[in-house]
Amino acid sequence: MAVGPGPEPGQSYLYLGDIGDNDAVRDEIVVYRVPEPTLTAADKTANKSKARSTAPAEAIRLRYPDGKHDAETLLVHPSTGNLYIITKVLLRNATVYEATAPLTTGAVITMKRIGEIRVPSIVGGALTGGSISPDGRRVALCDYLQGYEVVLPAKSKNFNDIWSQTITSFSLGQREQGEAIAYRADGRALLATSEGKSPPLIQVELRAARNR
Repeated sequence: MAVGPGPEPGQSYLYLGDIGDNDAVRDEIVVYRVPEPTLTAADKTANKSKARSTAPAEAIRLRYPDGKHDAETLLVHPSTGNLYIITKVLLRNATVYEATAPLTTGAVITMKRIGEIRVPSIVGGALTGGSISPDGRRVALCDYLQGYEVVLPAKSKNFNDIWSQTITSFSLGQREQGEAIAYRADGRALLATSEGKSPPLIQVELRAARNR
């Protein structure tokens, strides 16, 4: 899941990825887009077991330009609205694909292959989650073992330059099966969690991120 802009100016959207393909058999993948609901004070104090509805979701159909891939990492740039998917591969470099905004819903979009990224991990590019910072200049990634961050050079105005930068790793604490990571709304910390029942929510404040 990711959050970012969409077709309506000033409206924040949730992007829900149906992008997993363990057996590499899917000709298409789908990302669902829905306006992010606004929580009122009453919503925050209401019975948490009460179901709430969103507006109808739009289906963005996507295709890779070079075959079929498994992926769990979905990113949306907070300014451009461009969508990124990063593959999940053991013992090899992960690959970044981009679909540029506006993301139409009437036809299948063939994504562009941006390139490979080298993750400093013994499991290679087995990435399970990711997030773009609110300022659009950092990317956080995670796998089952730890977290990673990559930063856009200060002088660069092209976000895709970020994929050729060196990735640094950091600990995300004790997670049973790390599956998700996101920047906090203020961009000063990262939040991570695991699969399973009642998983912990882990917050990591990065000194390097605060000093940039």
